[in-house]
Amino acid sequence: MKLILLGAPGAGKGTQADILCEKLDIPTISTGNILRAAVKNGTPTGLKAKAFMDAGQLVPDEVIIGIITERLAEPDCAGGYILDGVPRTIAQAEALEKAGVVFDSVVSIEISDETIMERMSGRRVCPDCGASYHVVAVPPKAEGVCDKCGGNLIQRKDDAPETVKSRLEVYHKETEPLKAFYAQRGVLKTVENQSTVEATSQAILSVLGR
Repeated sequence: MKLILLGAPGAGKGTQADILCEKLDIPTISTGNILRAAVKNGTPTGLKAKAFMDAGQLVPDEVIIGIITERLAEPDCAGGYILDGVPRTIAQAEALEKAGVVFDSVVSIEISDETIMERMSGRRVCPDCGASYHVVAVPPKAEGVCDKCGGNLIQRKDDAPETVKSRLEVYHKETEPLKAFYAQRGVLKTVENQSTVEATSQAILSVLGR
């Protein structure tokens, strides 16, 4: 099964990808991770990407698509995969199609901007050990203190309300049009965000017929 999860920043795509990965026994291919790995391993496409990154520029779509197609050709992807982080735009979706990368299902997690704002403004992370919390949903035992290592919890810049607002604007403008793109191809499935992570996972598995 070849899958993409769509949804606004903070919709829970990463969490759901991890769960689906285990349930469906297919790897999650995170664009960020494979980009870093390609750069580290010095693959031809990785070296191209590094040149842009070193110059402080965004890595162009064709280089990203090259790195993805290299990764999807590896044996662990033979039975399917979940692609995380790409496509973010119609141009990237078209480039993936041209490269022969097609999907069985594109699952869009539907969630309101208000819920995202609440969810992300409550996120806290431990800069020392990386553990993450939420002031309402997953609070630490002691306010502002990491349960695991006792470090001071912080709010990431990414989760500050003004940053979240601008990330949502970018999502609605650039990524949300992908829903229509994949609906035309008959592979779009929408799932309403549920009150728990488990219920959202069940809803996704249900639309996938699992």
